[in-house]
Amino acid sequence: MPKEILVPDIGDFDNVEVIEVLVHAGDTVAAEDSLISVESDKAAMEIPAPQAGVVKEVKVQVGDSVSEGSLILLLEPTGDASDASEAETKAEPAPVAAPTAAPEPKAAAANVAPTAKKVSPTAKINEETFSKAYASPSVRKFARELGVDLGQVEGSGRKNRITREDVKDFVKRILSQPAAAGGLGVAPMPEIDFSQWGEIETKPLSKINKLTGQFLHRNWVTVPHVTQFDEADITDMEAFRKSMAAEYKEKGIRITPLVFMLKALVSAMKQFPRFCSSLDATGENLILKNYYNIGIAVDTPDGLVVPVVQNVDRKSLVDLAVELGEISLKAREKKLKPADMQGGCMTISSLGGIGGTKFTPIVNAPEVAILGVSRSKMQPVWNGEEFEPRLMLPLSLSYDHRVIDGADGARFTSFLSRVLSDTRRLLL
Repeated sequence: MPKEILVPDIGDFDNVEVIEVLVHAGDTVAAEDSLISVESDKAAMEIPAPQAGVVKEVKVQVGDSVSEGSLILLLEPTGDASDASEAETKAEPAPVAAPTAAPEPKAAAANVAPTAKKVSPTAKINEETFSKAYASPSVRKFARELGVDLGQVEGSGRKNRITREDVKDFVKRILSQPAAAGGLGVAPMPEIDFSQWGEIETKPLSKINKLTGQFLHRNWVTVPHVTQFDEADITDMEAFRKSMAAEYKEKGIRITPLVFMLKALVSAMKQFPRFCSSLDATGENLILKNYYNIGIAVDTPDGLVVPVVQNVDRKSLVDLAVELGEISLKAREKKLKPADMQGGCMTISSLGGIGGTKFTPIVNAPEVAILGVSRSKMQPVWNGEEFEPRLMLPLSLSYDHRVIDGADGARFTSFLSRVLSDTRRLLL
């Protein structure tokens, strides 16, 4: 008899939208083949088949809302259906689909290391990031046996799904690193009772604070940073911007200096392609990108997030102004999806609206550079005959010294300054 396939435990998600139906009546599926894709305001995931069989009837369609226990389809089991796979699905929360069945976890573990005891120090599992990782129940179980935090593993499967091979490769990389690489050989911070000196209050960090902290710490200790400082004369650019701002104010469009920064940055990245690249996982190959997606660091009440503006080179200043307003609002209302924060080539961190003269931003790896922008101010500038007041914008460019040398860093900021000083260059 056909068996009802229901939505399993998918964690905190409830009434999520079906965005893709991956099977049809008559299809033959293997255990853990993807059946449907669902998406919430936080993330997207795929729901896997608990066992092999033939799809008799699909009960959902794109646009439907489903929760745990909702009927997905009727499946007629074929051959020797895997009861173990089904039990595994029920036992493990928030499953994500795996395209193909994989070997038993214990057998795979034997290929990674002699004993799990040696591997367990590779990572301390963070349950929040672990539960949100794109991985099947069997891969989750496998990772737990090895003590691997899936939140630190990059997936190579469909839609960045984490496979057993990804977990094994992660463990191999950790084991091949010197002992100091994991913690830099530095003693842990001592536990101190601060209340001995006065009244205190303990306030937990937000989820965004925790994740951002882990990410930035990893980047700071693994990327050899160099920061190049420069200034751009934006007197003429600012005059043009103000004229545009007045023109578009009635249309509800806010023209900010950041839209000019986006276009100027694309011009500089085209002139210096290494700034639009990433090192591969081995660190031995450079991947040059032929697209221009730029991340914008947004300060929210819960912490820093970096939504990505896609294809900046194909959009006008007005298009960018509209999009910046939309993503800033989504960021502050916690409506950004994971896809909104992926695919960046370089990042801009602007503190001009707050203050400061210069700072050293941390590279948003796997990107190789980040541009920091501080508050502009009027300064006397010698024009060859006399001093004249000019509006100068401080720039702070941090870059990965493995990819970019100091000379190219200086050339990049010099070129960027020239473009910002004469907006006509944006047309070139």
